[in-house]
Amino acid sequence: MRNRRLLSVRTWKREYAEKGLRIVEINKHQFHLLSRVISTVKKRNYRYILFLDDLSFEDHEGEYKFLKAVIEGGLESRPDNVMILATSNRRHLIRESWTDRADMEHDHDIHRSDTMQEKLSLAARFGCSISYFAPGHRLFQEIVKGLASRCPELDMPEDQLLLLANQYEMAHGGESGRTARQFIHKLLSRRL
Repeated sequence: MRNRRLLSVRTWKREYAEKGLRIVEINKHQFHLLSRVISTVKKRNYRYILFLDDLSFEDHEGEYKFLKAVIEGGLESRPDNVMILATSNRRHLIRESWTDRADMEHDHDIHRSDTMQEKLSLAARFGCSISYFAPGHRLFQEIVKGLASRCPELDMPEDQLLLLANQYEMAHGGESGRTARQFIHKLLSRRL
């Protein structure tokens, strides 16, 4: 299964690279380079996706303010050949607390909830947000069966597969696509 996935990634890279698409992954500790990367790639005859994986910030981290300015464009707007794509496990990207909602009472702030709005404004900079919700029991089982069908080496009765999947999800974070995939990987590792 791993080789099949690797093959599809290589095929994707080849297909889109031939059409002029490039992907640059930028990690959180490299955000200070973001303006320089954009300045460099805007002059090239390719289209770029700047990929920020698992984006999130703690309350004390101020890098999100810099990222907001880069996404919106400061004095110089973001070039047409650059798209910023981010993934996150958090809906609002920055950790919030109850005091953020009541900043007027606690910090003598004139405008209620400015702190909260400041934190939520980063997520608002991204044009599209896709949320994944827990699939529910029936859909979770369908996901498990679908993933297992791609692996002929997993030759077991469906009822046994689903029983093991249900046991696995109860101990590993609930019913989700990620849990289903991890379950299948675990089964494969035991068989190899």
